[in-house]
Amino acid sequence: MADGSDDPATGSPPPTGGQRPSLMAPFSFRAYREVWLGNTASQLGSQVQGVAAAWLMTELTGLHTLVAAVTASTSLAMLLLSVPAGVLADSFSRRNVMLVGQWAMLFISAALAALTYAGMITAWSLLAFTLLVGAGMAVVLPSWSASVRTLVEPGTVPQAVSWNSISFNLARTLGPALGGVILTVAGVAAGFAVNALSYVAVIIALSRWHPDPAPRHGHGFLRSMGGGFTFCWNSRPVRRLLVRGAAFTSSAICFQAMLAVVVRGPMHGTGADFGLLLGCFGVGSIGGAFASSPLRRRFGSETVVGLGTLCSAAGLFGLAMSPSAAAMMPLALVGGAGWTSCLTSLQVAMQMRAPQELLGRAMSIYQAFTIGLAAIGAWGWGLLSDLTSLRTALCGSAAALLASTLVLRVLSPLPARGEGVVVGRG
Repeated sequence: MADGSDDPATGSPPPTGGQRPSLMAPFSFRAYREVWLGNTASQLGSQVQGVAAAWLMTELTGLHTLVAAVTASTSLAMLLLSVPAGVLADSFSRRNVMLVGQWAMLFISAALAALTYAGMITAWSLLAFTLLVGAGMAVVLPSWSASVRTLVEPGTVPQAVSWNSISFNLARTLGPALGGVILTVAGVAAGFAVNALSYVAVIIALSRWHPDPAPRHGHGFLRSMGGGFTFCWNSRPVRRLLVRGAAFTSSAICFQAMLAVVVRGPMHGTGADFGLLLGCFGVGSIGGAFASSPLRRRFGSETVVGLGTLCSAAGLFGLAMSPSAAAMMPLALVGGAGWTSCLTSLQVAMQMRAPQELLGRAMSIYQAFTIGLAAIGAWGWGLLSDLTSLRTALCGSAAALLASTLVLRVLSPLPARGEGVVVGRG
């Protein structure tokens, strides 16, 4: 049955007794538990910084394109640097690569806080700093994604991937609310300082983790990069996943890119309203992450991604039409659930279909397509908003999301159950 489900029962044998592992199974592994907790703290700080940066940009400029570019700048770094970072993940100690990236982001965020406090930040320098933080994330993410399978047993990989999504969206839920309070009480510079401090937790967790040395492939940099692209191109299931991920994020990202503009503009809201709506989006995202695995087992990934697309489109249409933050809250929940259910399903499918020796490069290429091309989408929808109107951009992105999903269900269907799965094969 070509339903594309990639949960333990279909991706690899259950670890013990033929029973499907529980959602909490990854936390029985100490290293995963500690790194997950540290990463969650870091993600929380990143969300606080994202709120502060987006709100500060609305004070520095009236151009919607530049406000959207705050979101796009982080994603652009993914597009440009993810694949080289994937080579690093397959060539060196993934733990060390992550440590270097976390230390770099700590110093960059501390510098941003200091310059903002001194009143020396402009719109373009703010974009430069967010791009540098995005570069640090681009270096870290392929190593983190490729480390999941070494932190847990093969049968619990889908659960571990789901918890990674929950981590991000838990931070998305609490971070904006915290960011809104910090903006109101202490200002944007304090938000950047909180993010700098948040990296300490994950640095400590990574320092305590001592994985077994992974075998190095020993190829040159360009040859290694080419090997990752060759694998993704030659694997039909992976190729289809890349297309679906890029199509989804390039349109769905409009919600996050334009939210600050809508709150400050048509809704006449405050920083607290902005944080509240982002928090609602995060609550919905956590629900989507929890629900995606059982839904995939029952209905298949294609159905889950289709439902997630409908939810995301509803959030976009709602943002275009809602008169106030209070009216928008339910649809922000729905939009968040759609965003995460789609991305979690696609990421689980990628994790199960890349061999260990190519995992860093395969996941980096996936991230370049999904997160990186979201940068182009965010910039494009922001530009359309400047040229026409906010409502046109939001409704256009929702329509494009629905149309692309309907077409790609036929032209680029998600992989069938077990198609191309490599986890558990040695």
